[in-house]
Amino acid sequence: MASPEGAPVPEEQRLGPVLRRQEQVQAGTTDQRLLDSEGPSEWVHTDPWRVMRIQSEFVEGFGALAELGPAVSVFGSARTPRDAKEYDAGVRLGRALVEAGFAVITGGGPGAMEAANKGANEAGGTSVGLGIELPFEQGMNEYVNLGVDFRYFFVRKTCFVKYARGFVVLPGGLGTLDELFEALTLVQTRKVTRFPIVLFGTAYWSGLVDWLRDTLIAEGKASMHDLELFHLSDDVDEAVALVTKEVGIQGLSEGAGSERP
Repeated sequence: MASPEGAPVPEEQRLGPVLRRQEQVQAGTTDQRLLDSEGPSEWVHTDPWRVMRIQSEFVEGFGALAELGPAVSVFGSARTPRDAKEYDAGVRLGRALVEAGFAVITGGGPGAMEAANKGANEAGGTSVGLGIELPFEQGMNEYVNLGVDFRYFFVRKTCFVKYARGFVVLPGGLGTLDELFEALTLVQTRKVTRFPIVLFGTAYWSGLVDWLRDTLIAEGKASMHDLELFHLSDDVDEAVALVTKEVGIQGLSEGAGSERP
């Protein structure tokens, strides 16, 4: 086998950690392909190039949030109307978390997310929005004073956990459930430690809790101890107290708490 220029192509080729043999051997060198200005531009859509984009998102997110300090992530439906009781609870929750010494992290969108950001902002705290690129544009709500937009859900989800010391979950939809079960799995498998999860709104969450107990656990798919991975509350002060009790502001300043993913 020979290269397009007529030079013989080796039977074995090592490109960094990658080993290529037989028909997988590539002609030319990495430098040649980098410096060659000719050729198609489809390479910007290839998986290796996406890795660089993913890396850049981690770098930007970590850089923006590295000095955030103690924080709690608040989740809930983007469809929660401003005149709903859940919206009012979100505002009070955001305010109370700031008064307890936490920054507030949300998905940066409307509804329950906006409510928590509003409470945090009006209380003079750090109000963080971690947005996501979606086919339908939501935009960052006006109460975010530190915002980061992501292309990839998994990068965003890492930042939700990495820079929070607990979750408070308001009534929400599939995205809220996704974040909730991600956190429950991380705590169950001890990927994070001392990570309180509070489900706010017992009437909303009771059906899910019943299913976990009466179906999931009853059929041996989980343990009764897994019901201890989260708390239920209808009271803002109690929800904040549950978070503070488990992580403690003093412990946070000394670096105690969850293991960083």
